[in-house]
Order: sequence, then structure tokens, then C-alpha cells
Amino acid sequence: MPIQYKGVIYEHHHVRSNVGVFDVSHMCQIMIRGDFAFDLVQKTTTNDVARLKDGGVQYSCMLNDNAGIIDDLLVYRIASNHYMLVVNASNAEKDFNWLCINNDFNVSIQNVTKDKGLLAVQGPNAQKLLQYLTPVNLESIAYYKFKIGVFADCEDIIISNTGYTGAGGFELYMNKEDCEQIWNQLFSTSIDLEPIGLAARDTLRLEMGYCLYGNDISEETSPIEAGLSWIVKLNKNFIGKKNVSQQLSKGVGRKLIAFILIDKGIPRQGYKIFNSDNKLIGEVTSGTMSPSLNKSIGMGYVLLSEAFEGNKIFLAIRNKQIKAIVVNRPFYAK
Repeated sequence: MPIQYKGVIYEHHHVRSNVGVFDVSHMCQIMIRGDFAFDLVQKTTTNDVARLKDGGVQYSCMLNDNAGIIDDLLVYRIASNHYMLVVNASNAEKDFNWLCINNDFNVSIQNVTKDKGLLAVQGPNAQKLLQYLTPVNLESIAYYKFKIGVFADCEDIIISNTGYTGAGGFELYMNKEDCEQIWNQLFSTSIDLEPIGLAARDTLRLEMGYCLYGNDISEETSPIEAGLSWIVKLNKNFIGKKNVSQQLSKGVGRKLIAFILIDKGIPRQGYKIFNSDNKLIGEVTSGTMSPSLNKSIGMGYVLLSEAFEGNKIFLAIRNKQIKAIVVNRPFYAK
């Protein structure tokens, strides 16, 4: 996936106002099949898979025994004995091995990424564009649902109403041999579609306050610290439940916050965060200049006592103390 095509700002605004396509085929697709496929997914993920029906998608995460986030992922229920996990490319081998280690159910676990493609079509005109190319009624696919059907004359395409931009749209899962045809067909309509690079994907997701693995979440952070307690369901058993339950009941010492800079500057990962008494309270995990807001925004972990809306904090940028204010996520609202 290129960093950019025509420029980060141009691509960012095009997704927010029109429609763009991201080639995210690097994302890892893991198929889990067997009579006890549900049991393995339920054991290794924090959200409650029992809430899914065929055609449902769920945001979740996998934890280690200490409640550290191994990865965040999407769970697709294709059938009662068939699930697809979509995980971060950088964690593909780690995630696959973790599933295999915990496979006490004799189910099939297969990394099919090399045989598949994945395109994310995002923006307010995404549905209109895609509807030209499929007989599937896209209006009938609710948020975090999917259907399997014909798209661009290719069969068995998973059309999923999900996304990572906050701009609305769909993701298309396809066989490798269909990728070129589908890509070309997407650009054959009268709608002004643009290819979008990795840099704009990052600015779009950060405006929504979505976590990026390796920046905002890792095995050194828990979902409670990251504000992801909503994907942790204690009505089931899963790896890491004991420690994450303790965090929910006793609290945590730090929390992921969102902030907007008041002074000029651009926050970057690793910049130190101080309070008004010049005490070190945390560190930036993500930061950028928001194209939609024309303001510098970021996220980072700070002491729980400093993690409240309206709190003034200070970032150390080039030997200067740059003032910022803690805000609620998302930064951007339609």
C-alpha cells in the first residue's frame, strides 16, 4: 500500500467528501472451521461471539494472560462452524501461532491471505459507486454486517459494511485472481473515485480516535487502559479474563486520552507529556495535523488523575512546552 498517490491532504478530503479506495490486501485473513470453531474464537477473543449470527461482524481483541493486547481484530461469522478473523498484517504470524497454541478443539486454522485480496471503499459516495457493480442490495447490509454475492461479475465476494475512516463505506474480500478485475471495474463508473494511500488512512482513523496497533495499543497496554472496555464481555471465559476483570473492578493507573494542541506544533509518537506542575505524566502514541479540523491532534497515555476532559497538558516538542487540551473522542464529527 503506497504512502500516498496524489498527496495526503487531497486524498483525505476526497474520502471525507466523495469516495476513495484503499488496497488493504496486506491485512491477514484467518479462516477457522470445524464443529468447535465457535469455542476457539470465544476462548481467544474478548467480545461475546455468541451475539453474532451468520452475516455478522464484531470488533474484538485477543489478550495474553496478563491482559495485554496481542492484537485488535474483526470477527466474521460466516456460519456456525466457520469464522474469519481479520488481523493486523504485522501480527499475522504471532496471531496465527497464538490461535494454534490454544486450539484445544481440533478445528482447522488456515491463513488464506496469500490467496485473497481486500479493498476498502470509503466515503459518502461509496454505496452509490458499489451499487453499480453488484445485484446485492447494499442498503440491506447494516453496519457491521456482511453479505456474500456477485460483485463486478466475480462470485463469492464478501461485501462488508465496515471501515476504519469514519466516512462510511464497505470492504470487499475477494479471491486473488479477481483483484485486478474488481479494481478496474471500480474505476469504470462515472463517480470520481481516487486511490488512497497509507498516510491518509492514518489521518482519517486518527480524526475518529481509532486505535492503531503498535502505537496506541500493544501487549504492554490493556483494553481497559485503551478505552476498549466495551469490547470486553465478562459473561464468558476468555484468555486474560482474570487480570482484565481485576482492572475493571480496581481501576487502572493510566488511560488513553485524546488531545488538541492549543499552541503551534505537531505531536509525534514518543513525545513526553507533562502537567501544569511540569511533572511527567505520560507519552504521545499518535499525532498529526488534522486536515478536516486544521488543528494538531493526538492521543497518548497519561496518569488517570490527569485524564479528564478540559485538562491542560503540555507536550515537549523541540525543547519547548506546547500547550494542549484533553478532549473526548472522536475529534471529527460529520
